[in-house]
Amino acid sequence: QVQLVESGGGLVQAGGSLSLSCEASGRTFTNYAMGWFRQALGKEREFVARISRGDSTFYANSVKGRFTISRDNAKNLVYLQMNSLKFEDTAVYYCAASSKFGIRTDLDDYDYWGQGTQVTVSS
Repeated sequence: QVQLVESGGGLVQAGGSLSLSCEASGRTFTNYAMGWFRQALGKEREFVARISRGDSTFYANSVKGRFTISRDNAKNLVYLQMNSLKFEDTAVYYCAASSKFGIRTDLDDYDYWGQGTQVTVSS
């Protein structure tokens, strides 16, 4: 089992920045690729970003160039730096761990999930 706990959500004005963190515990952190997803009110959960065991990254087109995913294996942490935030970035953001290799954007490709943290961008 892997336990994931997100933090860092909050309220920010459009154009601003916010940094999310996700702390992992349980099984060996470096065995997993890590991802961020988000779910806006009334919408399906969608892929945001992924970072592999070897620090390769992949982003949804909607956030490319604005968001940066990174990980600190020594601290069992994964981060999502969000810049130039837009109203449409408002959502609950979830951290997830995947044992699968390659570029994985489907929810089913992830084995463990955090409880989510709310990000609200005011226009």
